[in-house]
Amino acid sequence: MTRFRAPTVLAALLLTLPLSAAAVPPAAGAQPTPSVSAPAVVRGELPHPSGPFAVGQDVLELIDQNRPDPWVPSAGPRRLMVSMYYPAKAGTGSPAAYMTPAAARMLLDSKLPGNTIPTTALTETRTWAASGARPAPGRHPLVLLSPGFTLPRTTLTGLAEDLSSHGYVVALIDHTYENTGTTFPDGSTLPCVMCGQLRSPQDWAGLARSRARDISFLVDQVTARSHPAWRYSRTIDRARIGMAGHSAGGAATVPALLADRRIRAGADLDGTMDVPVPPTGLGGKPFLMIGHPLPNGAEDPSWSESWAHLDGWKRWLTVAGTNHASFTDFPVLLDALGLPDPDRSLSASRALHLTGAYVTAFFDLHLKGSPRPLLTGPTPENPEVGFHP
Repeated sequence: MTRFRAPTVLAALLLTLPLSAAAVPPAAGAQPTPSVSAPAVVRGELPHPSGPFAVGQDVLELIDQNRPDPWVPSAGPRRLMVSMYYPAKAGTGSPAAYMTPAAARMLLDSKLPGNTIPTTALTETRTWAASGARPAPGRHPLVLLSPGFTLPRTTLTGLAEDLSSHGYVVALIDHTYENTGTTFPDGSTLPCVMCGQLRSPQDWAGLARSRARDISFLVDQVTARSHPAWRYSRTIDRARIGMAGHSAGGAATVPALLADRRIRAGADLDGTMDVPVPPTGLGGKPFLMIGHPLPNGAEDPSWSESWAHLDGWKRWLTVAGTNHASFTDFPVLLDALGLPDPDRSLSASRALHLTGAYVTAFFDLHLKGSPRPLLTGPTPENPEVGFHP
């Protein structure tokens, strides 16, 4: 829950991930990031989803004809790419790719100046979803997922797959021009126009509110009763919708809950709340906060302020041994590339397991009405997870 980064190899590489409020400028006289030679590349593999369902995946392009793009108005209407994950029939479909070659190249080149790591290091990451799989019977809650600023949506693939394996439809969105590269069906891959452009708390709040508009449009499109954008929209239970996000995506959860009555519950994964919870609360909507430990036991001021104003069910969890990216796929990718991550002591697979377990339990409780003792307090099975008083 901070933009400050320790001066580690990890910070110089894949974790240039501003979280929210005030960006930290480079120190005077700072040396440029050194070029990185390619380590031995081992194919990365996301943890196997923990639920009983197989997972299907579809990819959608959505165009909001009623809204010019907020960052590049000359581009015309707001265009968005979304990956839909859903409970599927086992043995149907074909293996889903982790990300497109063009998006992978832009991500690597952006984060690693002088990069020589091959694109296949990312594109061949092992996922568990099947593209075009037939959906499992029934109607399921919908969870919307928003990634961190500068990050493509694929960095939340592990969480999306795990949620879907537990009986959720998941809509994982790219916020165009806010990440290193978004590939569209016409073959274009649009860059991060907004990278480096957010310089004040007002800028970050504007980003969060813009993302909330993206999210509401996404809900409109995939739950429409007439001509929905997704072919399997019938599998969505429109009365049970939640949202979670990492970093800036977590920050966007608050304005989305405030603006859209259809979104009933929200989870923030290590995101400073650029739009804080107002003194009037969130209308009683439940809210989950999961973060990494800050130095010397510090707390993100936006979390402390918002915690006091939450007027519904709430939990604030801190996971020992994690860093800002631990709630995403990045530690898996770093391990596969053989790159060090000295400010993380919890293994990549364990961090993703805990993230999936607590986020799933939260939505099980508030969208399915299923009691989850995991959320009542610390457990011997998960000693890394601390509960805020």
